[in-house]
Amino acid sequence: MRIAGVVKSSLVDYPGMIAAVVFTPGCNLRCSYCHNPVLRDADSEASGRTQEEVLSWLGGRRGLLDAVVVSGGEPTIQRGIAEFMAEVRALGYLVKLDTNGTQPDVLASLIDAGVLDYVGMDIKAPAEKYDEICGVSVDQGAIDESIALLMEGSVDHEFRTTVIPQLTPEDLLTMGNRIRCARTYVLQRYRRPQAGRSSDSPGSVPADRTPPWIEAVRQRLGSLVENCVVRGFGFTCIRST
Repeated sequence: MRIAGVVKSSLVDYPGMIAAVVFTPGCNLRCSYCHNPVLRDADSEASGRTQEEVLSWLGGRRGLLDAVVVSGGEPTIQRGIAEFMAEVRALGYLVKLDTNGTQPDVLASLIDAGVLDYVGMDIKAPAEKYDEICGVSVDQGAIDESIALLMEGSVDHEFRTTVIPQLTPEDLLTMGNRIRCARTYVLQRYRRPQAGRSSDSPGSVPADRTPPWIEAVRQRLGSLVENCVVRGFGFTCIRST
């Protein structure tokens, strides 16, 4: 598996765990609000580290870290991802995957291989806005298949949406209905990428702000999913049914 970067320690990327984050290069989407646009290039090799070097480093961090998050880019387009995850788990770590859900066959194979402990899947937009926001044509059948795989319940998971200015309260409720009865739905605050970092992305994204309606929408989503969580808005709320 190719590696484009490593964050050595994170308290926010795996719920309740101290985790390293391994970033893979290449993405099949072109989201206008992407914070890692450099990783969209499949040839990114920013870290200068091989898989073997990262595994060796992780071996020396046992007892200091709990988990490893494989993020991107989009990790499920990587060859060798299952083998890498298996080696990470053999070192005694929990493994989390961050994914956009466009590769359900790969997701299913990773679940079946038993190499995943947690999955964070992005729900980018309501179906009719996906192509506009993601900058490419997105197979909605694949998204639904990935949602169904996770909701079968064999691996712990969360769905999450970055509340970009293009999304309305009605959009978020539509998205909540798409994952009705999900364990956890996370609404993340949008933060504008640094100037110039997404200049090749389609669409224009205004300055970041906290929508005044976010709490009202969170409460309504709480009736659709088991837990609705907001992150980065200056407060954190969980609604359990």
